Amino acid sequence: MKFRFWMVLVLVILSVFAVAKEKIVVNSYISDPAPRIVFAELVKMFEEKYPEYDVVVNTFPHEDFKTLLRTWLNSDEAPDVVTWFAGERMRYFASKGLLEPVDDIFAPKNFEDYFPTSFRSACEYDGRIYFVPQSWYWWGVYYRKSVFEKYGITPPKTWEEFIKVCETLKENGITPITIGTKYLWPAAGWFDYLDLRVNGLDFHMKLTAGEIPYTDPRVKEVFQYWKELVEKGFFLENHSSYTWQEAAAFLFRGEAGMYLIGQFIKDVAPESVKDDLDFFRFPIIKPEIGLYEETPIDGFMIPARAKNKEGAKVFLKFIAEKEVQEYFAKKLGRLAANKNVEPADEHAAKGLKMILESDGVAQFYDRDTNPEMATAGMNGFVEFMIYPERLDQILENLERERQRIFGK
Repeated sequence: MKFRFWMVLVLVILSVFAVAKEKIVVNSYISDPAPRIVFAELVKMFEEKYPEYDVVVNTFPHEDFKTLLRTWLNSDEAPDVVTWFAGERMRYFASKGLLEPVDDIFAPKNFEDYFPTSFRSACEYDGRIYFVPQSWYWWGVYYRKSVFEKYGITPPKTWEEFIKVCETLKENGITPITIGTKYLWPAAGWFDYLDLRVNGLDFHMKLTAGEIPYTDPRVKEVFQYWKELVEKGFFLENHSSYTWQEAAAFLFRGEAGMYLIGQFIKDVAPESVKDDLDFFRFPIIKPEIGLYEETPIDGFMIPARAKNKEGAKVFLKFIAEKEVQEYFAKKLGRLAANKNVEPADEHAAKGLKMILESDGVAQFYDRDTNPEMATAGMNGFVEFMIYPERLDQILENLERERQRIFGK
């Protein structure tokens, strides 16, 4: 009994003097199985390197996360770290005083020692860094190599060639273009690329900044090219009923020929299909317009109301390290944001080459424009894809929203 008493006493004393682990709460939208597993592995690596921290990851479906983030950032119970997007989506929250500057995590070095100089504008607001990029990816027109080979199709380079590819696929009973617009944003990819190919990057960025009316004839011209695809029945039927992942299944099964989407499509592709997936650059419409691409940047932020800001900064400094970014990128075939990491594989190298050979890049419609405008715009894009005859009314509605939101 005495021995047991002393053992209990020793355990009590040890528990009193034991150093409690600091908790770091991370709210994450990384919910697709493959990246979620890899992110969990990164968290484990962090806890092994910094045993004084306990990282609690709360994962939410992507679309739910977008809705909930605003609530979290305004809450006294804000998480310590959140996943998010660079560009206007980050700047919007920074301008409201809802984010913590993170410039000091790079000391004694600076942001440019870790990331390309071109990334700074997408990660800062009012001269301060608020966003730590983890990875970035390209968009392209994805297709099954075996399907193209079966029908003697060569990846098109021009709009005319692209139309012929669509016609060939349709003649053979294959839906030319799959897309899932249940959550709107995949339609924005079409608007972005068509605008970039018809009007160029400067015009596109002025439009997303609210400086150009949606009723401008140059905007309407973008929809004329889009309308050709819609009216010829080249898009997946009932696309507004499908998520982007559900729409991807049509490509994986060989029932659809192409999908304009980001590299993350490989995250949800069956192993038997991954090596059969390839992509080509969105086709040229006007030869005199430069080749501009979409390169969204994903990463992390610290809420201004976070309880453990110091722990959060230790975590983000870890995330920025070359070895950590290399691990994440290699596992998922993405491009690491850290400029010192080589492309993970041939697929990633091809994506990087396409971006490096481009004349400039945009983020994505809902990352480059005001969040309210993004919602209005994307609803309008999907409405157009279903009811193209409403184009004039849709553009007038978007113009009213632009004037209301931007005050111009």
